[in-house]
Amino acid sequence: MKLKIHEIFYSLQGESSRVGLPTVFVRLTGCPMRCVYCDTAYAFSGGSNMEIDDILTKVAEFGTPYVTVTGGEPLAQKDCHVLLKALCDQGYSVSLETGGAIDIGPVDARVSVILDIKTPDSGELKNNLWTNLAHLKKTDEVKFVLCSRADYDWAKDFLMKERLTDKCPVLFSPVYSQVVPSDLADWVLADKLPVRMQLQLHKILWGEVPGK
Repeated sequence: MKLKIHEIFYSLQGESSRVGLPTVFVRLTGCPMRCVYCDTAYAFSGGSNMEIDDILTKVAEFGTPYVTVTGGEPLAQKDCHVLLKALCDQGYSVSLETGGAIDIGPVDARVSVILDIKTPDSGELKNNLWTNLAHLKKTDEVKFVLCSRADYDWAKDFLMKERLTDKCPVLFSPVYSQVVPSDLADWVLADKLPVRMQLQLHKILWGEVPGK
């Protein structure tokens, strides 16, 4: 069984509650969405087909217990579920970064899902699969990538309406080089939102360099 893999690399996790942990990233090729701020458009195409056993062998070479499966949109390849199960069976602590347009219901329950909710200014609001909210568990996280103050206000209202923080931790991130991080920090503090504001650690360290 093969998956189209764009890259497998070792770096520090730059986001989520796992920030700073040495992690192997398995980036799958392809994505059905086109967010205006996408920083991995290079993964829309290309890559090479790899057997799942070969992926596991490559991951093992790095010697870390943390693995993130990302994209592109990893769930756009249906056999991604087989990879996720195999990684969990091998004892890895696995997280999945998904854009939120594809059903997370079938994802192995041992996987921590980092689910994007696309905002109006992302250009992909219409593609949010709202039924995914019902599948969230305490070990998952919801992430809003915010393009503007209007996006922040929309996310704040959505957060309250859906009582998201009762389901799992919630992350607010500014779009890199577009929203001033200190502005977002001030908004979160002024509104006393029960969210984790995060900056992308890998971009602070290395900038927008693929494979980091």
